[in-house]
Order: sequence, then C-alpha cells, then structure tokens
Amino acid sequence: MSGDELVFLPLGGSGEIGMNLNLYGFGPPDARKWIVVDLGVTFGDLTTPGVDVIMPDISFLEEIGDDLLAIVLTHAHEDHMGAVAHLWPQLRAPIYATPFTAWLVRDRLSEKGLLDEAPVTEIPLDARFTIGPFDLQMITITHSIPEPNGIAIRTPLGLVLHTGDWKIDPDPMIGEPTDIAALRAIGDEGVLAMMCDSTNVFNPGSAGSEGDVREELIKVVGECTGKVAIASFASNVARMESAIKAAEANGRRVCLVGRSMHRMSNAAKAVGLLKSVKGFIDEDDAGSFPDDKILYLCTGSQGEPRAALSRIASGEHRNVSLGDGDTVVFSSRVIPGNEIGIFELQNKLADRGVHLVGEKLRHVHVSGHPCRDELKQMYQWARPKIAVPVHGERRHLLEHADLAREMQVSQAIAPRNGDIIRLAPGPAEVIDEAPAGRLHLDGPFLVPADADSLRERKKVAFNGQITIAVALDDGGKIVDGPDVRAYGLPDPAGFPLEGFLDDAADEAERAVGKMKAADRENDEQVEDTLTRAVRKMARETYGKRPLIDAVVMRV
Repeated sequence: MSGDELVFLPLGGSGEIGMNLNLYGFGPPDARKWIVVDLGVTFGDLTTPGVDVIMPDISFLEEIGDDLLAIVLTHAHEDHMGAVAHLWPQLRAPIYATPFTAWLVRDRLSEKGLLDEAPVTEIPLDARFTIGPFDLQMITITHSIPEPNGIAIRTPLGLVLHTGDWKIDPDPMIGEPTDIAALRAIGDEGVLAMMCDSTNVFNPGSAGSEGDVREELIKVVGECTGKVAIASFASNVARMESAIKAAEANGRRVCLVGRSMHRMSNAAKAVGLLKSVKGFIDEDDAGSFPDDKILYLCTGSQGEPRAALSRIASGEHRNVSLGDGDTVVFSSRVIPGNEIGIFELQNKLADRGVHLVGEKLRHVHVSGHPCRDELKQMYQWARPKIAVPVHGERRHLLEHADLAREMQVSQAIAPRNGDIIRLAPGPAEVIDEAPAGRLHLDGPFLVPADADSLRERKKVAFNGQITIAVALDDGGKIVDGPDVRAYGLPDPAGFPLEGFLDDAADEAERAVGKMKAADRENDEQVEDTLTRAVRKMARETYGKRPLIDAVVMRV
C-alpha cells in the first residue's frame, strides 16, 4: 500500500542495560500495526528506596490499543520478559515464546492470577509464523539461558534481524550452537537492518565457552575439602548443570538454595533439560552429609540482600551455614552498579573464614554477550544495510555504531528510548518521538518514576523528616503545641536532637505569633508559616532540607 513505512521504536534497553522493550511497526503513519519484541524489567538501587522492580513506561502502547498485535519474547531473562505479567492487563496482546520461556511466563502469569486470561502461544525453536504484516522466523543462537532466539522479521519493505542477547559459543553445554547457516541464509536474502546486542562492545576477542567453565569448575571443586557453595545466575541452566557435574565428578550431592534456583530447575526439567543429573538433596537433609560430600547451588551472586547467599553470609539461613574451611565460588560477573552489595557480601563470608573464588582468580565464568570479534562475525554473516545498536548504555551504542561503520555498514543509528526510526522507505532516520519513561513497582502499585510519593521518599531518605503539629482555637490563638518531632536527623552528644526540637518549637510559635489575626484563621497559611520557620532552622543547623509535615488542628 502506498504510504507504508517500516519503523523501529525502542522504549527500553537503548541507553541502558536492562528493561528491554522494542517495537516494530508497519503501515502508513495513521494506521500502523505493531509487534513488541521483549518486555523486561530492571532493578532498583540506592536511588529508588522502597522500589525493587522498574519497568518501561507503556503509555505509547496503551495509545495504539488494538493495533498492538503481539508480544514476542526472545528468551526468559528478567530484563527481557520480567514485565510481562505486570503489564499484560494494560496491553492484552497474545504472547509468543519458545517452550522454556513460555513455562516461566505462565508461572509468572499464574502468580498474578492471569494464567487463564493471557493467551500464551508456545512455538518451536525453529518456528516461522505470521502476525499481521510481519513474517517472523526464530533463529537459534547461544546465550546464558536455555532457548535464546534471534528473530528474522520479514515485511513487504524488507527483512530486519533482531538478535536478542547472544554470543558465539561452540560448546554451549545445553542447547544447540548458533545456527550459522540460518544467519548466512538471511544475509544472502538481504538484511535491511540489524538490531544488535551492544553489552560487550568494548571487550576485545570473544566471550568464551561454557564448556571451558565446566572443566574449570570440576577442577576447583576437586581442590576443596570443606563444604562448597557455588553462586550463579539461576537462569543460566547450563551453568547449573556445570555446577552439578562438578559436584558429581567429585563425589558430592547438590542442594539447591533459593527460590529462583528451584523455579529454573523446574522450568528446565519441564522442557527436557537436566535429565542426566542425580536428584537434588533437600535443605533439611543437606546438613547430615559430610562437609566434603555436599555442594550448595545458591542464588545471590549479586549481593541481593534477601537472596540465599546473603542470608548464609549473615548467619541467618535456616538450614545452611558456612565457615572455616568452606569455599564459595562466584560463578558470575559483577554487574555494574552491584559492586557495593557484592563486596559487602564477600567481606561477610571472608570474615567467617570462607575461602572465595571468583572469575578473576579462576576461569569460572564467561559472559553471555558478544565481544568485538563476535560482533564482527555477526556483521559478516548478516551484512545489514542499517545497523541499530541496542541493549547498552549510551557509550556502548555509540561505540557499536562506529564498529558497524568499520564493518562497511552504510548506515548506523544509535537510538535513544522513544526514538521512532523509519527504516524504509528511504534512508534510516528518526522521524518522531514517543513517550519513554519508567514505571516503578511500589508495593503492589505501578507508579511513574516522578510520582510525588517517590520524590518524597527520596527526600526523606537523604534529608530526614520533621513533623510539626499545633492546635489553634477559632480565633487563631495557640491552644496546644507546637509539637515538633524529627526522623533521620543527627543526634550527636554535643548537640542533642532534643535541643533542636525545643528551639524549633519556640521558633514556630514566634512565627505564628507574628501572623496577622486574619491569616491565622487560614489553616493553609498557618501550615506554610510553620513549614518555612522549621525548614529555615533545619537548614541553618544541619545543612539539610528535610521533608516538613505541618499539621494544624482547630479546637
């Protein structure tokens, strides 16, 4: 149809690592049909007190309504599928996923009471299917989770390759190696544009193979005489199997510790994985095994405070304890931003006499993302006309765009979340902008990142809070108070907080006394006067701007 366009719109994952949400649209500008590829989350940190899970703003998706045809998932990592159960009620589009991913999606939907409502279509690993104007082909790649997929998306205006997360692993241990023949075939067919993982663009060489990690884990566990715990990402089922094989090769049985480990092992077994390993030992029974006959496979490699390994390190785990002579192997990398939590965890373990082994000491981890040589290889296979780097911070995307140009790609665009990029017809360019922000899961509620409640909570977290209450009669005369209380302000021995509270109450009383009689009859004006008086004192005394909560009562 005349006026048709093929467009790409990232709403998450471009300019950040995590929270991936990508849209492809086809049709005239006023009647496009859309598909979503991946719908993930990222996680809170010290700047988001009280918020653990963050996901993309989907206001644009809500606007397009029935023109959203489907949600297609490349794999089951949280940053690619973790938002599906949270956001599906607003989207109500059918979900497509391969068996392992589909199992986990259904598990999450079940937790939300949506299992019977949200349609999940399970597709085979080599599926080719049509959704509206989109012809989709799943392409087997290798990554750090079972069943990772790239997607070849064919449209009347050209073929787009969406790589998802990937690496080139000749010996992945679980699943098939990268389908090089399929990638070469679509390269021969002609790739208009490639949206490609940028995570390791600054790293030379290749990421390495899971097969090598398995061999090293067998050696490391064989050198240990006490209890051994291996901490890894639960979703890395190949690493889970490697840890199990390392235990079995050294006469140990395996105990899974942490909810995510059990969830992932159940998902793996449901699709026929982990068949060749012995059964797991329950936590309640693991303590009866000799120290050199047990291996704990734990969640919490990133220092998550509620994860199994953190509770073990703090001596708070109900069944598992580690101490002198024991070893913890961190079969994972330090994700940027998690350094403080990880180092705190490792220090606690070291203080208990636990020996620590990490990727810098032994070859116990490889990345699931492509380094520069692998990126170059992908460009040689696919030969796209347009490069659109995704899944990376701004510096990653810009470096990736430069690399694509070095590989003789004629056009390269480093997108920002919200950029609507026309891929065809004509040269690739940003033609519009869509709303792109973040939603915070605050308790059971989804709220915008700039919500008043979150802004106030941040202020309290960094500056403390002061409440001031006063009772006035109808004429504005103080009957009781002011009563001043503070939370989160310093209380040093030489300048006790109690003295500041007394002084603040006196200053508040003077400020109200200076008000005109008519103004004291207005509660809002009295509250404003109290707030300004106490805020000024707090700023002068503590150098802080605490949240002030003023309350006026009439008696």
